Amino acid sequence: MIDTISEQAISIIDLDTVKPGLIHYDIGDCLRCACNPLGEETEHWEAVNFDTDICELVLSGYLAVAKDFLTKSDYVYIYDGIRLIAFELGLRFFTDYLAGNVYFKVKYPEHNLARALVQFKLTESIEMQESAIIDIISSFDN
Repeated sequence: MIDTISEQAISIIDLDTVKPGLIHYDIGDCLRCACNPLGEETEHWEAVNFDTDICELVLSGYLAVAKDFLTKSDYVYIYDGIRLIAFELGLRFFTDYLAGNVYFKVKYPEHNLARALVQFKLTESIEMQESAIIDIISSFDN
């Protein structure tokens, strides 16, 4: 959402996740998307990286409000949500590619394969930075 007066972003609404569910999926999906500077459609999947600086910025804004409803246990699973959603989406893209691209819309026959490679590389980057990501999350767990 954009403030019409200041023309500044004031909120992100993911219409795919407005139904009740686990908060870890929602924040994991947000960070999976926001912390990949090359984006989901990059042709340079080998260079995909989870940006921990962006992660820290997003979490600082989000957790400033979410701290009012998150429990101590919720903080423990935020990292797992980030890693899981990237891997899960990679599997979904890859499975759809193998099934003949029947679920996700594609622009070319290998589109879902390319998307899967991006998500798998992102998962690898997340896993390689596990300690740093957990430290970021822990810094907000008051």
